[in-house]
Amino acid sequence: MKKYRIGLTTGVFDLFHIGHLNILKNAKSQCDILIVGVSTDEFVQAYKQKTPVIPFEDRKQIVEALQYVDLVIPQTSHESKLQMIDNHNVDVMFHGNDWKGSPTFNKLEAEFKRRNVDIVYFDYTAGVSSTKLVETIQQETVLVVSA
Repeated sequence: MKKYRIGLTTGVFDLFHIGHLNILKNAKSQCDILIVGVSTDEFVQAYKQKTPVIPFEDRKQIVEALQYVDLVIPQTSHESKLQMIDNHNVDVMFHGNDWKGSPTFNKLEAEFKRRNVDIVYFDYTAGVSSTKLVETIQQETVLVVSA
């Protein structure tokens, strides 16, 4: 039997890479049911001031197709995590450790604790991120165009 019954993690999941897979695989290893909130394009634009390369519906379908994921829900705001927790009786929130200690997450963390939801932080996979992938693609494109 796994430690938790229902787990939740959220993310943009743009340019899906091994770091994304590691988080989902590690989360699923600790819970029976894994719910994933995929950030909508509008939400990403609002808080990151950039539009994902891959549209929301495509990112959602990619995440839904993974064996570790039981349910995908659109994430429309940071606060929508709380709605997901309340609506699905979540008992653990999985998150990357890059958010730990941030003002936004500190506020949410207090709400998780008030709801008796544990928080498990995972280390990010070193050297890989969607932002780095975009930067590499842009650099390669500049090299090809200027050659």
